[in-house]
Amino acid sequence: MKYEAKKLEKAQFELNITVEPKDYEKNMEKAAVRLSERAAIKGFRPGKAPYLAVKEQLGEIKILEEALESIVQGSFYEAIQKEKLETIGMPQITIEKMAPGNNLIFKAVVALLPKVKLPDLSVIKVECKDVKVEKTQTDEVLANLQKMQRRESAKTEPVANEDKVVIDMEMFIDKVPMEGGQAKDHQVYMSEEHYIPGLTDQLVGLNKDETKEFTLKFPKEHYQKQFAGKDVDFKVKVKDVFALKYPELNDELAKTLGQESMAKLRELLEHNLLHEAEHKEGQRVEIAILEQILEKTTFEEMPEILVNSEKRKMFYELKHSLDQHGVTMEQYLKDLKKTEEDIAKDFTEQATKRAKSALISRQVALDNDLKVEAGEMETEVKAIREACPEDKNVEENLKKPEVLETIATTIQNRKVVEFLKNKVLPGGVKKHDCDHDHK
Repeated sequence: MKYEAKKLEKAQFELNITVEPKDYEKNMEKAAVRLSERAAIKGFRPGKAPYLAVKEQLGEIKILEEALESIVQGSFYEAIQKEKLETIGMPQITIEKMAPGNNLIFKAVVALLPKVKLPDLSVIKVECKDVKVEKTQTDEVLANLQKMQRRESAKTEPVANEDKVVIDMEMFIDKVPMEGGQAKDHQVYMSEEHYIPGLTDQLVGLNKDETKEFTLKFPKEHYQKQFAGKDVDFKVKVKDVFALKYPELNDELAKTLGQESMAKLRELLEHNLLHEAEHKEGQRVEIAILEQILEKTTFEEMPEILVNSEKRKMFYELKHSLDQHGVTMEQYLKDLKKTEEDIAKDFTEQATKRAKSALISRQVALDNDLKVEAGEMETEVKAIREACPEDKNVEENLKKPEVLETIATTIQNRKVVEFLKNKVLPGGVKKHDCDHDHK
């Protein structure tokens, strides 16, 4: 095999490869066996026909076509090994010449993994902030638990500030019904903030079966951009009114929530809030460390394939978030008056940053010999199985190489984060309350 190598722009590399017939002879023989297993060759059992018989019946070009993938893969791999190239993604292959008994010539264009030069970690300065839980935070959680235990009873009196109201609602702009502006049996808790400011004020004093028309201005930051800041006409009908009764914050309420007293419940809530605050502080520290390293790291030119891969992940994350809120991608794009191509452009900066962060994590692991051990993989896979014991899809996914690779990358990233914290934080990670997981 002979080849010519050439570096291209946009972090790509071109290999023009020539494979002589003697170098792909074994590939042809194996291809002939595979063909004879699938095609009936007269006088021979499946897979037992000699090369000449397969050639005579099917033609040598058919054998070469069958062998092509293995010839290209083998010679391409040999070339990148000789050039000591670190590539990413699949190569773009163009067959230049292909005929039985002649040199096979093809061109391969592949993206290169950019070289990364990390900064001296001693110049990275990040410190943890003190984490504490205020009494008001615990009070707020208790108030929410109290709301969850409230009882409702239908009432005939007019709507008051502490009630729950069930309404039918229609919304109009310039006397035209708003898209998605009709709601049947819409529940409004009068003591809570509503996404339409002023709505609860308009409902106070209304009676069951009473209707009312009024106008409110949608907030400028409303998630439906086409309605933000506009005057909207409302037509509402009160279907039901409920008085709400809240339990007292005492030991009895604590017992219904599995605690022996209100003091014990407060203690548990404070512990949980502290754990959450420590976790958030740990995340803030990780991001701060990575951002400083990112700012001081030198990268070769970033290949498009890496950035595009992160864009695809971001699209998936956006779609998942929209699904959770009951919004389709089509509606989201319509509201923003953008196309998927526009969103992809918007993602470019963040996708590039994410791709660079992944390269940093990889380089830290390489430079410091941070490897994923077999036992760590087994523990992680076992935990996934135990978390979803009845899900057959989980078991099937755990057999896929790409899923196992993702799990391994996740483990390695965790090891990198711990390594960086130990290097950057004064005194090491274990002495800092900001990292709850290492207490």
